[in-house]
Amino acid sequence: MDESGRGATVFAEEALLGLLGSFWQVVIGALVLVVLVLSVGRLARRGKSRMTTALLVTAAAIAGFAVIGVLLEG
Repeated sequence: MDESGRGATVFAEEALLGLLGSFWQVVIGALVLVVLVLSVGRLARRGKSRMTTALLVTAAAIAGFAVIGVLLEG
């Protein structure tokens, strides 16, 4: 049922909190992605074999897709 007619109560606080919740998800996701990229870059430079680097890149891709999926879920 649509309750947007006359006499309907609008809760601006709930709308604002909903927007802020999405904003903080984006901020946290971006920070996680930055830390992940920096750590993978550092470990890749220090790695002894190509297999280690390949595994790190694969893990970063999986984590990145998971973060993007969570951010786009809403």
